[in-house]
This record gives sequence, C-alpha cells and structure tokens, in this order.
Amino acid sequence: MYRFLLTPRWWGINLFVVLAIPFCVFMGTWQLGRFEDRVQSHEQAEEQPDPSTRAAKPLDELLPVDKVTSGRPAVATGTYADQFLVPGRELDDRQGFYVLNMLRTDSGKALPVVRGWLPGSASDAKVPAAPRGEVTVTGDLQASENARSKGVDVRGGLPGGQLGMISAATLVNLVPYDVYDAWVTLPKPEAGGTGGAMKPVPAAAPEGSGLDLKAFQNLGYTGEWFVFAGFVLFMWFRLVRREAEAARDVALGLVPDGAEAGAEESGAGSEESGAGAAGAEESSGAAGPEGSETGADRLEAGAGGSEAGSDGADVGPVGSEAPAGSRDPVGSQNPADSQDAVGSQDAVGSQGSGVAGDVRAAEAGSGR
Repeated sequence: MYRFLLTPRWWGINLFVVLAIPFCVFMGTWQLGRFEDRVQSHEQAEEQPDPSTRAAKPLDELLPVDKVTSGRPAVATGTYADQFLVPGRELDDRQGFYVLNMLRTDSGKALPVVRGWLPGSASDAKVPAAPRGEVTVTGDLQASENARSKGVDVRGGLPGGQLGMISAATLVNLVPYDVYDAWVTLPKPEAGGTGGAMKPVPAAAPEGSGLDLKAFQNLGYTGEWFVFAGFVLFMWFRLVRREAEAARDVALGLVPDGAEAGAEESGAGSEESGAGAAGAEESSGAAGPEGSETGADRLEAGAGGSEAGSDGADVGPVGSEAPAGSRDPVGSQNPADSQDAVGSQDAVGSQGSGVAGDVRAAEAGSGR
C-alpha cells in the first residue's frame, strides 16, 4: 500500500521534509540561545556594581567599547574644538537637546564629549561656551550610536551645527580631523544658559545587555521556527494518508485507476464506432432489396402490358405496332448503365413498355 513512497515524486517530497525539519529545529534552537544569552547578560549586569562607580582609566585602555567597558569612567585630556547640538533627546519625560563638544587630544584624534542636556528647541537656544585651554575630563564611556539607538534622527536635513546621531561615521564628515569611535558623557553638571544648569546625561546600558524588545523577539522567533517544523511534519503525514487511501480504494475496485479508466473509455468508443458501421450496413442492405423488388414488380407489369398488346395486334392493324413499342430503347442503348443500376433504369423502362401496351390495347379494342 505504501509503495508509492518510492516513486520519484515522493522521493522529492521526502527529501524536502528530511532537510526542512532539521533546519527549522536548528534555527529555533539558535534563536532560543540568543534569548538565553540576553537573559544571562542582564543577570550579570545586575550583579555587578554600577560601572560609573568603578575607578577611572585612560581612554585608550578602555577601547574598543564593549559590554564590559561600556559605562566605565574614562579620562581624556585635550582642548575643546567644534560644538554641535543634538536635538530630539528626551530626559525626565521632557524634550530637549544634547550639547556636544569635540575634545582634541594629544594623539590628534578628537573625542566627542556630551557636556549636558538642555530643554527646549535647539534652533534658538543659547548654550554656554565650553572651557578654554587644556582640560581633563572624566566621563562615562559610551559606544557610537546607530540607527537603532534611542532618540537617533536619521532623516537628515538638520540645520548647520546640529547632529542627528553621535557616531564617528557621522562626525568624520563634519570635522577635518579623526574621531574616536566612542563618546563620553560628563556625570557632573556645568553652568547652563537661559534654561538653567545643563543636566548630566546618564549613561545608557550597552546594546543587547538587557531584557529589551529584541530579547523577546528572539523568543518569538524560537516559537515560529518550531511551529514551522511541526507544520511540515503534519503536512507530510496528511499527504501520505491521502495517497494511501486512494491506493486502497483502487485496490478494492471502488475507484478505477487511470489506466483502467482509459481502457474502458477506449473500448466504449470502439463499440460505438462498430454500432455506427452496422447501422450503415443495415440501411444500405434494406434499401437494396426493396429497390429490387420494386423493379421486379414493374417488369411483371410491363410483361403483362406486352401480352395485352400482342392480343390487340391480332384484332386490328393499329395493334400490330405494339411489339415495336414494347422494346426498351434505353436498356438496349445503355447496357452498362442497366447493369450498374438494375433497380432504377430497367424498372422505369419496363413500366414504360407496360403503359404503352395498355394504350395500344385500348385503341385496338375501340377499332373493333
């Protein structure tokens, strides 16, 4: 009953199932591992002390920024250069902007330093000037922002002096010097402008270290991949069951298979053709004898008329021409036609002779 599983079509289906199920299980397991890693990193971050409370280290010792060094206090020395405003940043449920200055170090690179946050719009804000001369700053180290970071504006079209994303890839196009692939935020407030003292911007948790929306997305993807694996297995069993039921019906004779059905259709067509030929033969055969019998009757009628004409010839001179009228000129002139159409032309000629004989007999009787 299950021999159909060895057909070429089912070989393809079986191969797809064998490859699809392990793939779905592997992808589901991988997504589950990602979710578990995020949970573990979140637990470790809660167990460790606040990075900002740890001892400060030189900037170069903490680079590149990762989950361990993110939030650690970094020390850098240099002079402030260009200043930018970063609009659309929220702090304490209020809209405002960051005040960012580029700190040029002795290495020639510049470190972006967020000096603080001010409420309101960045277009018409009065920002206090940065300290002049060489300064040493200590701030919480942060990784460069990307398009997925909170508060980032990637639409562009900002006025001059404003910045949508704190990133070395963005700043390198705005300043004529190299930029560190990191930035720091000052933990202590500075003197402010019209909006009061600038508030320090707290350091953000490193990306992928907490139970954020992405962590639960990994958990959702895990369920989807396992559901896909179950769906593939369910459809395979359903197809096998349907094929087996069809094969059983054919074996019991409930449903003829394709070959038997085709043979029956061909046999039915042959029988119909034979019936049509037999009907044609019967029609032609029936028409033939009836024509022959009609011709024979007409010949007998002609013969009777000829005999009557002969009797009339003995009585009067007019009747003596009856034997000549009894001749069949058509039959004598066209013997081939009389052979091909016995039931048509001969019968007509004989009938004509019989009629002529009757007429002559009547004339002979009136002559008496």
